[in-house]
Amino acid sequence: MWGGAESTNCVSPSALCARIAHWYDPLSRMMTLGYDLRWRQIAADLARVPASGCVLDAGTGTGDMALALLSRWPEITVVGMDLAPEMMHVGRQKPGAVHICWMQGDGLHLPFPSAHFDAVVSAFLLRNVADVPSALAEQRRVVRPGGRVVCLELTWPRTPGFRTLFRIYFAGLLPLINGILSGHHAPFRYLPRSVQRFMAPEEVQAQMERAGLRNVSYRTLALGTVAVHVGERGR
Repeated sequence: MWGGAESTNCVSPSALCARIAHWYDPLSRMMTLGYDLRWRQIAADLARVPASGCVLDAGTGTGDMALALLSRWPEITVVGMDLAPEMMHVGRQKPGAVHICWMQGDGLHLPFPSAHFDAVVSAFLLRNVADVPSALAEQRRVVRPGGRVVCLELTWPRTPGFRTLFRIYFAGLLPLINGILSGHHAPFRYLPRSVQRFMAPEEVQAQMERAGLRNVSYRTLALGTVAVHVGERGR
């Protein structure tokens, strides 16, 4: 949930991830009560990958999104790309990870030719990149005409009462508990700040449309704390 390329307090999110690579998965499960795996399954389903297609998981981290794609579409090829090799090292140890094509790379400068993938999927990446429009433009560039770009993101809830409870839990209790458990406080202080200052779902939709994607839509999950965005490259 922390990966990306943006600088914050002189330390990039990818560097913060590297510090907690071995803690990332268990603490993510604890924070989301395990629902993060279900959210990735929803994103994988929305990718609508053709038989024997090829998908890029941008900001793959420990590979959970890539594995969700393979679970949903067993015959496809999945490239999992991330800036943090430490995160991918953890991911490579997971069952089924041998079927992922792992590589290090920057989401703002994707090292692939145009129209190379049938779909591009990212989970918890956009709010961490330094330039969202450029990241979306790159994702559109490398997806084939008719292919989908799917972005899964955390978002700050708007319902007044729940918003207050969420702030106490997500920005107060969790950073304290996770920092104590992992011995690294900075990544868990960064996480709620990055979510709170990130764009609202309709703003992400507008950015995807400006990047040239069509039929852009989103749906919110988990009482408005998660949004999954979908857009298509025109034929």
